[in-house]
Amino acid sequence: MNEFLSPIYQLEQEHFISRPRAEVFHFFADPFNLERITPPFLKFKIITPAPIYVRPETLIDYSLSLYGIGFRWRTRIESHTPDLAFIDTQERGPYKLWHHTHTFEDVEGGTLMRDLVRYRLPFGPLGQLAHAIFVRRALDKIFLFRRNAIDRIMVAS
Repeated sequence: MNEFLSPIYQLEQEHFISRPRAEVFHFFADPFNLERITPPFLKFKIITPAPIYVRPETLIDYSLSLYGIGFRWRTRIESHTPDLAFIDTQERGPYKLWHHTHTFEDVEGGTLMRDLVRYRLPFGPLGQLAHAIFVRRALDKIFLFRRNAIDRIMVAS
């Protein structure tokens, strides 16, 4: 099936964090914090050696497992505006498209963090079925875990 016929899905999240924007951005600009906010069931590990400096063209390699299937994932930092936003895109991994925009905005009492993920699955109609049955639910579960982990970490710091 032509990949252009596969739908592009979108996941949008907003999260208020009662910490200054520069501090919140700094937390997310450290890729190793992603291990801290990813559910254990994914067995997520960054395999790119430290230190990793998040800036345009930075490549980051990960290993993870979903439903017992292990795979590698490589993302590229497409853009990076310190303290305001960065975008990572999948270079290699399970999706036909993964484009994740992270933005950080000053609001009263803290920071409003927004995630906008545009993604497309492989395998045409089978990918659409997988999305309906488990992919969207898995992403929602991952982002809910992430939200709760961020709240725990940011309150403790």
